[in-house]
Amino acid sequence: MVTLYSYPPLFGVADNNGYGLKVFAFLKLAGLPFAHRHVFDAAGAPRGQLPYLVDDGETVGDSDTILAHLARRHAVTLDAALTADQRVTALLISRLLDDLYWVMSYSRWKDERFWPAFRDALLREHPSLTPAQLQAAREFNAQRYHFQGIGRYEPEAAYARGLADLRALAHLVPETGYLFADRPTSSDAALYGFLANIHFSPIDTPLKDFLTAQANLVRHCTAIHAAVA
Repeated sequence: MVTLYSYPPLFGVADNNGYGLKVFAFLKLAGLPFAHRHVFDAAGAPRGQLPYLVDDGETVGDSDTILAHLARRHAVTLDAALTADQRVTALLISRLLDDLYWVMSYSRWKDERFWPAFRDALLREHPSLTPAQLQAAREFNAQRYHFQGIGRYEPEAAYARGLADLRALAHLVPETGYLFADRPTSSDAALYGFLANIHFSPIDTPLKDFLTAQANLVRHCTAIHAAVA
């Protein structure tokens, strides 16, 4: 039995973190049965990070490692037809999404303009949370941002990075179909994980404003959203 442990849902998506939603979408697109357990505290996760997977007693952390494990253990063929060049592109997209993650997270937890709306949405959708817990999480994230580097940026400079990432993705995503073919691959699941957490949020950050104006990104996001519902 496969069990996915990840952060809780928010704004109508199954995980409010891009990495957990990426694994969720991969499992759905692959047609693998699984249980989904939502947790707030990552202290018990491998390396203290979500998501992680328990598969027949084996615990696997890190979203890319999880996808590789699932493809190997369960003979998932989503990426079987990719060419060598496409696999390189898939890796580059994955690394770009790592960069976008920090800007998206910055917009939620650090930017004073958007933090109250994000905090209130979490409190509204998850009554077990308290303002004190979220404030502690915010302070923890502020430390992470500082040591990663994005926390030392002024907001306009931080968003310039994220907008550059989204602009590159808008150049890559076709107007029809998916990234590499007419069927989704693991890269489409990864892209959905991050785009959905921006697109379906009602908070009008610079990332949301830009994404909404890109018809191909919106189409891709909503197509995967429908496929994994």
